Amino acid sequence: MTPGWDEARNVLAVRLDAIGDVLMTTPAIRALRGSPAHRSVTLLTSSAGAEVGRLVPEIDAVIAYDAPWMKSSPDRPDPRHDLETIDRLQALGFDAAVIFTVYDQDPLPAAFLCVLAGIPLRLAHTHAKPYHLLTDPVDDPEPERFVRHEVRRQLDLVAHVGALTRDEHLSLHVRDGAVARVRRRLAASGLDGQRPWFLLHPGATAPSRRYPTESFAAAARQLRSVHGWRVVVTGSGRDRDAVETIARSVPDAISLVGELDLEDLAAAIALAPLLIANNSAPAHIAAAVGTPVVDLYALTNPQHTPWLVPARVLSHDVPCRSCHASVCPEGHHDCLRRVPGEAVVEAALELAAASPRPRGTSIASEPAGAA
Repeated sequence: MTPGWDEARNVLAVRLDAIGDVLMTTPAIRALRGSPAHRSVTLLTSSAGAEVGRLVPEIDAVIAYDAPWMKSSPDRPDPRHDLETIDRLQALGFDAAVIFTVYDQDPLPAAFLCVLAGIPLRLAHTHAKPYHLLTDPVDDPEPERFVRHEVRRQLDLVAHVGALTRDEHLSLHVRDGAVARVRRRLAASGLDGQRPWFLLHPGATAPSRRYPTESFAAAARQLRSVHGWRVVVTGSGRDRDAVETIARSVPDAISLVGELDLEDLAAAIALAPLLIANNSAPAHIAAAVGTPVVDLYALTNPQHTPWLVPARVLSHDVPCRSCHASVCPEGHHDCLRRVPGEAVVEAALELAAASPRPRGTSIASEPAGAA
């Protein structure tokens, strides 16, 4: 007889998406880990998701797996990696698996992976008839009946098997070493903390989610010239052109493009009094560490706004909203392009006035991964 969820002590959480998706799943993972007590949770996620999963204290172990049914996964010539993953999961002897998806993802390929790995209990939202692939299928009401925030969707899923939590905040711990490195880097660039400052991250993986570089630059210039705020601009190597364009246009801007790994970026966001960013991973990192955020929010989908953190969400309403496209299918990008830089400035000033926040108060002193 298959043991019930109350007896499941070794649980696999499957979230095969990227950094922000993993962070928005952490409240549900917290619920899983604490119901019942002494349960361990291993995260199966993408290579990108694994980076942030290792900084979440409710996650006991992380397995990186770029599944062939996920858009961002690289093409592979043979199934060796998939078979090795199945063998590894089987060897770890999981009692149960929870498959977390957005509403337009099919959970059944991941469910089949878990069946092949011999995991006896399998929970997921589904639109299809799962037959024997899921032991605990949950009828997916989205998007036909309503659309929930992504965090609420995953909390509702685990509640079906009795996993609940009173703390619904996102989870992310930053180690002292990362905080110290970023503080030294900022001090070396002349940031003394005596004047107001903010962190600007202009990048996003999907082109449809990128606010125009020139509009970011206009807002940063106004915050600097009129209000005296200094700007620290961050980004990965692929954001270099945008970051350098913004940094050149703003007096004494500090560019950290390509200098920060994920944990250092999280430390920079945690230290910052305010983040201005697109709907991308840094906005969810800000929510996890408690940093107020101005979110330039492309209307590609409605359910990923900053969660339980002071925020201003800026967009321009368009008939083509909820397109779920990585590239604007209409070609005009109006949901972001028509948000003026002055609106960004106004939102930043409102957040600064409403949410005074001592820098560094949300940074954990214990090592990442500590319970």
